[in-house]
Amino acid sequence: MDSQHTLTSTVSLSGIGLHTGVNVKLRLCPAPANSGIVFKRTDLDGFRIEAHSRHVARVSYATSLMKKGVLISTTEHLLSALAGLGVDNALVEIDSLELPIVDGSALPFVELIRQAGLRPQRARRLYAQILKSVEIVEGAKRIAIHPAATFQISYSIDFPHPVIGAESLDFTPGARKYEAEIAPARTFGFLEEVEMLLKSGLVKGGSLANVVVLDRERVMNPEGLRFPDEFCRHKILDLMGDISLLGHPLIGHIIADRAGHAMHAQLVSHLLRQKDCWTLVAGAEMRSSVLSPGPAELAASGAPF
Repeated sequence: MDSQHTLTSTVSLSGIGLHTGVNVKLRLCPAPANSGIVFKRTDLDGFRIEAHSRHVARVSYATSLMKKGVLISTTEHLLSALAGLGVDNALVEIDSLELPIVDGSALPFVELIRQAGLRPQRARRLYAQILKSVEIVEGAKRIAIHPAATFQISYSIDFPHPVIGAESLDFTPGARKYEAEIAPARTFGFLEEVEMLLKSGLVKGGSLANVVVLDRERVMNPEGLRFPDEFCRHKILDLMGDISLLGHPLIGHIIADRAGHAMHAQLVSHLLRQKDCWTLVAGAEMRSSVLSPGPAELAASGAPF
């Protein structure tokens, strides 16, 4: 049976929020089957916010969730790590409104999940299998999802900067591939935008330790880039976190061109409204080629997705 998975043990880390600059403690805890990913504000009497599209509040520079006026900000990197490693159910306890940015990538969260370990649960994992294509176009920006036998992502970006320019990457997720090829990619920003962002109350916790910063000609971080196409890889990282807000892992091919958090959220919203475009299926109901990780990878990672 293609089982749901949760964490084996409770683990924690602390750090500062990228936009608030506030110190925050985070704990990842096991959760019951069929509960999904739930955030718990321990500083607000344990108020809970389910990681679902219906709670998306803001998608400018980060994906924030809100329920009854209570906010959870910058969720995408942790959500990406949970989705990338096949965690269906987890309780995320935090004592402030923004998750720690750590090093700007999802890798610290991947390492935290590996530390906790994964265990199968007595409940089937259900996938959202795409039946009809959905496309959103806004000028030069575009995102679409098409029927496919596996979950695939094709992402393209194009920035008028000598270090970035046009980048594209095709990626078929699997737990080990995600950990090696996507999770280490860091968020990035441009020095000329910092003053504007600070005036808007953002990036108060940003530094070269947690953001790849570019001036007009170069990468300012002394260690340079982790991948030549780290920028495009980080977009895939963000996408995987954002689309997990659908509530089920996807079986389909996402093609994104110059998209971002807002278009990722729009795609999920369109799918939730257009329910004839997809159907829920269990792993056993899909063709044998559907699951992207092979048997050896599944055994090694403990993550069926």
